[in-house]
Amino acid sequence: MRDMRATGTFEVADFTAAPVPGPEIKTGLPVGVATMRKAFTGEIEGRAETLFTAAFDPASGTGTYVAMESFEGSVGGKAGAFNFAHSATTTGTDRQAPFLTIVPASGTGDLTGIRGTGGLTVDEDGTHRIWFDYELS
Repeated sequence: MRDMRATGTFEVADFTAAPVPGPEIKTGLPVGVATMRKAFTGEIEGRAETLFTAAFDPASGTGTYVAMESFEGSVGGKAGAFNFAHSATTTGTDRQAPFLTIVPASGTGDLTGIRGTGGLTVDEDGTHRIWFDYELS
């Protein structure tokens, strides 16, 4: 096994807010839930369905999100599916505490045994970038 890196870009094809059954505990930021569909191109090619949660203030751009993605496609030319989770915090002008992990034992097809980490960034022009630092066993 050796560590590999695959990179790509993605676009959000759909973002649908879901009703939140009103949390009884009120905090300084509203909590929301949504589903997303994404399309990936590059060394990471395919699609994902995402469960997305956030505590976020749209007016200030402050908040934190947590997402679980189910990805289907190819990574570095290997085809299959797997889950990955990611989160980050923003104060409106920055990105703090980014986290991305590939869920162990979630891989199928040629991606069976995939594990690793990665990251997401958004360029100033709005391009969404992703990378996985991974290995296959």
